[in-house]
Amino acid sequence: MKNIKILSLLILAIIGFTSCDQEDDLMFVAKVPEEGIRFSNTFLEEYTLTTATSKNIGERFIWEDAYFGVPTNVEYELQNSILGDFTDATVVSTTAGNELSITIGNMLKYAEAAGLDNDPNTDNPNTGELYFRLMASPGTDGGLPVYTEIQTINVVLPEAVSGGGAYEVASWGVVGSGYNNWGAFADGKFYTTATDGVIVSYVNLVDGEIKFRENNTWGGDLGDANLDGVLDADADNNIAVTAGDYKITINTNDNSYTIEEFSWGIVGSGYNNWGETPDAKLYYDHTTDTFKASVKLLNGDIKLRMNNTWGGDLGDANLDGVLDADADNNIAVTEGHYLVTLDLKDNSYAIEEATVWGAVGSGYNNWGETPDAALTEIQPGVWFAENITLLDGDLKFRPDNAWNGDYGDANADNILDQDPDNNIAVTAGNYVISIDFNDVDGPKYFIGKR
Repeated sequence: MKNIKILSLLILAIIGFTSCDQEDDLMFVAKVPEEGIRFSNTFLEEYTLTTATSKNIGERFIWEDAYFGVPTNVEYELQNSILGDFTDATVVSTTAGNELSITIGNMLKYAEAAGLDNDPNTDNPNTGELYFRLMASPGTDGGLPVYTEIQTINVVLPEAVSGGGAYEVASWGVVGSGYNNWGAFADGKFYTTATDGVIVSYVNLVDGEIKFRENNTWGGDLGDANLDGVLDADADNNIAVTAGDYKITINTNDNSYTIEEFSWGIVGSGYNNWGETPDAKLYYDHTTDTFKASVKLLNGDIKLRMNNTWGGDLGDANLDGVLDADADNNIAVTEGHYLVTLDLKDNSYAIEEATVWGAVGSGYNNWGETPDAALTEIQPGVWFAENITLLDGDLKFRPDNAWNGDYGDANADNILDQDPDNNIAVTAGNYVISIDFNDVDGPKYFIGKR
């Protein structure tokens, strides 16, 4: 009988671990976990994605511990696929825990990559599917990873309301010593609006004079000889301006116009120590009718305000992705590179991690002693900045204030390259700078002195 009991204990040790209550000598065997892994949370039937809620958590992926037959450390990797078969798998995030979250902003990026948008003027659908799975990899004991089933998430991007979608570049522009040295480079752009015949330009000016003309061409240009707020073609009709950021509105139906100080910027301990230096300017993106800033933020708090001035500044007390003027509404941020987007139609905003291209060199910050001159991605692949003060010296462009894939121009052909000896020589002055990564010949850049 004793031998039989010993044999039974050996069998129990093989098939599982044994627990013994020494008081009553009862024994039981724990169930061996099933090898593999699966999601344990309940998914919604449909997810609504809007920029107003970009910061909110879209979904929390939860799972039980993966089991590989033996105890081992496990790393989990949440993956996304546009195609759905994960031959194009990309990593969303990793953890050693049992939960990972994805924001609505990141879900929006995956939806856009899948060809979805909310513009009623395009043929792209505004509903579709996103695909996720979890990969669990064993630690030092080796072995092949295991995967959950593919989780299909149905998403909808509500159609943009009338007046909330893309606008067009208008034929009119700003020209003069107050902007581009009377045509030394392209005029400051105007854009159409929701009102027929009304166009608007958000532009940085320098001390000087301006006029307005069509298609960057002289003939038919307009100024204001009488300073009565109505454009005319009279002699001596230049309009005197002082340096600053402005919103210029022209009603082409009656030639009336206004020029008003206008800029939105980022202020706070997370950027400029609450205003010790100018706020990070948000630039207008006519394709989404929003304002954007590509910026490096620090650990701290930020708010958004107009014209680098206190009064009317906005934060987010409820952390609901909509700006408000409530008390205690600072927005906490962590150090990193971000794209900040503001929609003035509903005061919604988004702060998303993103690459920030900037200018670096002896012609700006002594090759990185201070942060690079940040350019903002005002449209996909198009980066822009105004009012950049350069010194006599050289420049290059690099991402995220780091030497990693920097560009110059060895051939001096205005096409960026990574060849040796490709520094770009500049002279002191105030500049407009742009990069277009969509150009078929390669990244095309422009550095225009004012």
